[in-house]
Amino acid sequence: MALSIGVDVGGTKIAAGVVDDEGKVLQTIRRDSPAADRQAIIDTITTVVRRLREDFPDVATVGIGAAGFVSSDRNTMAHGTNLDWTGMRIGDVVSEGVGLPVVVENDANAFGWAEARFGAARGKRNALIVAIGTGVGGAIIVDGHLLRGAAGFGGEIGHINVVPGGRPCGCGLRGCLERYSAGTALGVNAWELAQFRPDYAARIIELSGGNPEHISGKAVTAAAREGDPAALECYEQLTHWLGVGLADMCALLDPEVIVIAGGLAEAGDILLAPTRKAFAENLTAGTHRPAIPVVLAEGGQEAGLVGAADLARQP
Repeated sequence: MALSIGVDVGGTKIAAGVVDDEGKVLQTIRRDSPAADRQAIIDTITTVVRRLREDFPDVATVGIGAAGFVSSDRNTMAHGTNLDWTGMRIGDVVSEGVGLPVVVENDANAFGWAEARFGAARGKRNALIVAIGTGVGGAIIVDGHLLRGAAGFGGEIGHINVVPGGRPCGCGLRGCLERYSAGTALGVNAWELAQFRPDYAARIIELSGGNPEHISGKAVTAAAREGDPAALECYEQLTHWLGVGLADMCALLDPEVIVIAGGLAEAGDILLAPTRKAFAENLTAGTHRPAIPVVLAEGGQEAGLVGAADLARQP
């Protein structure tokens, strides 16, 4: 049984676990992430890996999943989205501290690989996994392999352009899918409704403490679960663009399955049903190709560390 340690580096938490070659998590450790202190984050990763090795000395490799552009060497953070790691050879730094080979992966690639190997896309050789939370990330599986691209930056589905000249994105461009289909976009949709139709958006405003400026995706989802028409309209707007983006990706990739993950996936059928509808309406050659199911992820909160651990075993 080959054992690896996977580390999922989030904005507020660092989760690490020992994972076997069937994707089973044998032990985990969670720590608060030292905000904006890159050395403290590296020290925390080193500490938790060493602690796990005390109980599992046969661990052979370590995989780290983190947000950002990871170079194709699976070592260097070309650009850290939330972490001050840009240009650092993170794999080498952590490896020196733990005495094991270490690979670094984009966090979306890590959880996507977990879904491909052990979750909702298991047994499929071609899959698209999309995570929808505060942003939109993705992982692409082609012929059983993770598609990284020439520089290692492949799979950034959140930054395909769906609305030319549209909402400004944090990447510096406008009209990215992320600005229309992430959880933050859900809040923007509701805020716009509240500005122009406050009576219609009354329940969303109420769930936001009575202040439209405090509207969040969480409040919109809560209202949608109650059947609130304004909240459901916000979801319709979001899932329209999500369906368009997924259809565009499928025209290029022709996957066997699309897996939806991330915090917004917890909305379940509120998200899934209209997404499937919009996807079907925008999919080219939809009547001639085999059906492409759109399903929810199965990996749960540990998918990131599971995928990172398993990718550490891959050549």
